[in-house]
Amino acid sequence: MKKRLDTYLVENGFAPSREKARSIIMSGCVYIGGQRADKAGAMLGEGAAVEVRGGSLKYVSRGGLKLEKALSHFKIDLKGKICMDVGASTGGFTDCMLQNGAAKVYAVDVGYGQLAWILRSDERVVNLERKNIRYIDENDVADRLDFSSIDVSFISLKLVLPVVWRLLKEDGEAVALIKPQFEAGREQVGKKGVVRDIKIHEDVIVKVLDFTREIGFKIKGLTYSPIRGPKGNIEYLMYISKTGKDGKPDIKEVVEQSHREGQNEEDSDNPEQE
Repeated sequence: MKKRLDTYLVENGFAPSREKARSIIMSGCVYIGGQRADKAGAMLGEGAAVEVRGGSLKYVSRGGLKLEKALSHFKIDLKGKICMDVGASTGGFTDCMLQNGAAKVYAVDVGYGQLAWILRSDERVVNLERKNIRYIDENDVADRLDFSSIDVSFISLKLVLPVVWRLLKEDGEAVALIKPQFEAGREQVGKKGVVRDIKIHEDVIVKVLDFTREIGFKIKGLTYSPIRGPKGNIEYLMYISKTGKDGKPDIKEVVEQSHREGQNEEDSDNPEQE
C-alpha cells in the first residue's frame, strides 16, 4: 500500500506534523533512494528508502529524543557499551546511542529498508532487519548486551522483555517504552487507537511493571516520553536492570504529570488533528 511522503515523515518520527513535514521536504533535506524529493504528495511504495539529511533534526528521526530523555533523566552512561535497539525503524534510538558513546548497536526491526543510510553505513551498527525480536537468540547476536532499548508497536512488552533478558549481560540494563494502546484490552482502546483514560494508563503500567519484576528485572525508574506517538498517544519510559535494588516509582504522579504536559502541547504535535 502506497503512502504520501509527508504522511510517512510524520508517522516515522521525522516531523511532528504534516505542515512541518512539507517544510522539511521543501527545504531539500529529504531523499528517496538517494534522490532529492521535492513533492510532499510523492507516493512511496513499501520498503522505500527515505532519508532526512541536515536540517534541524538532532537524530535521524525525532524518536531519538525519547531515548535522549531517558539517558538524561535516569543518568544512564552508554560510553563503550554494547547495545541493542529493538524496533529500530529509521534508527532514532540507534543514532542517540551512538552519539552518546555506544561502541556497537544491534538495530533490530521486522521491517526492511527503513534504517537510515548513515546508520547502515556505520561500522558500529549491525543491521538486523527482517528480524522479529521474539525469535532472536544468542546465535543472531555475537555479543552479550550491556544495554537495550525497546520501542515496539502492535505487540505487548510481555512478549519482548523475556528475550531481552536472555540477551543482556548479568548486569545489563534496558529502557522500554510502555505504550498503553498496545497493552490495554481492546475494549479500553478508543477511536483511532488512542487511549486517553488516566486510570487505564495507570493500570497498564502497574501490570507491565509487575510482569517485568516477575521475570527477574528490577525497576530503576519511570517517566513519560517527551513526544507522543503518531496518533497522539502518551507513552512511558521504563528503566530496568538485572541487578540492584527494585524501586517503586510513583505511577500515579508520572501519569498525571504526563497528561498535564500533554494538555499544554499544540494541536500540531498530533498528526491525527491535522
